[in-house]
Amino acid sequence: MAGHVQDRWYQPKRRDDGTIVRDDKGKIVREPSPLHGKGMRYKVRYPDPDGRERSEMFPDRQLSRAKTFLAKQQHDVLSGTYLDPDAGKLTFREYSQTVMMGRSRDESSVQTWAAVLKNLVYPFLGDKQLSAVGTDAIRKWLGWMNGQDRPPAQSYQRQAYDLVSSILEAAVSDHRVRSNPCRDKSIRRPAVGPKKVAPWSESKMRKIELALSPRDQVVVTLGAGLGLRQGEIFAFSMDNVDRGKMLYHCTRQVVKVGAVQKFKFPKGHKERDIPLGMGVLETLDAYAENYPPVSVSLPWGEQDGRKHETVNVLVTDSDSALHTARKFNTATWIPAFARAGLTYQQDYGDGMHALRHLFASWMLQQGVSIKELAAFLGHADEAFTLRTYVHLMPNSYDRARMAVNTMFKPRRQASAKDPSAG
Repeated sequence: MAGHVQDRWYQPKRRDDGTIVRDDKGKIVREPSPLHGKGMRYKVRYPDPDGRERSEMFPDRQLSRAKTFLAKQQHDVLSGTYLDPDAGKLTFREYSQTVMMGRSRDESSVQTWAAVLKNLVYPFLGDKQLSAVGTDAIRKWLGWMNGQDRPPAQSYQRQAYDLVSSILEAAVSDHRVRSNPCRDKSIRRPAVGPKKVAPWSESKMRKIELALSPRDQVVVTLGAGLGLRQGEIFAFSMDNVDRGKMLYHCTRQVVKVGAVQKFKFPKGHKERDIPLGMGVLETLDAYAENYPPVSVSLPWGEQDGRKHETVNVLVTDSDSALHTARKFNTATWIPAFARAGLTYQQDYGDGMHALRHLFASWMLQQGVSIKELAAFLGHADEAFTLRTYVHLMPNSYDRARMAVNTMFKPRRQASAKDPSAG
């Protein structure tokens, strides 16, 4: 079946016997059809890659446009770049739900993505057809996010932007849209300004430790002494301590999915071994004598066939129950600042993650390499560790000057007032 442009307003003139009338030059004589003057005049007919007939309508005086459209469709079919005109008629919401089904089934990730889509994406883009989500729609969506009474944090906006971009990239791969507007040079990805980690001083750590109840003080040891994340602290087990090698095998964390607590692998599914200091081990042993570990059984939050995991957990509340992050933060961690005579400042790094940053700064001060630190912290990318902590590496300027001085040796003695010498 060849493509062609049909003029719906005119038809071949026929004789009474049904034969077509031609003029002296053999050209078909045409006459007004029953559709003359009604609706669209030109109908472009062409076969798609599967051989199915497709069509598109054009109004009167648009013959050249109709021919151009036909030529393009034929070219796209032959070159393999054909786009089904109906493919982009799905709404962004409908298509995104299909894309999400093919993503990681990790419950925490699914919960996070669902919240981002519900709060920042669907209210503006959800009911738009995929074909209507172009650069103009993305610009207006970004403006909508920033125009709210309380605009979302830039980091949250970037998370939403990256998620939308990945969905539209999938639409390109599925031949539903021609391009991803989020990749257009005229669109600016939400910027997240650099935020340098400012580690606590040891004195601040000690003040918070003393302000916590004896039962809760161990979280400081586990955070600053092992660099554990909060969920890893709450899942800590003495059974994972290797006393012979003086290592802690970090193999799990506690997460809350909806209203259900679960054990799962550490962030990024990265189990890791962390060097265990003797002072840390002594503190943990003493704590375990006063507050014996509690056997806790929870659902296993990974898609690997396991249903439950039973762990002898060290850190529990006064009822021997597992802590939850929100309750511990509001009822235990933040009040400790007031008792210590300090002002809690979430935006300036006073969450429990500050203990992990303190661990990292101590490691760097003692000459631990970025590669080793990344492994101890469980970072998937050493470059991320470097970006986060490079400013904490001690004497970097002095080492740089010394390196250059080995090539361009100074001709005078180094002096205390001359930092470029020596």
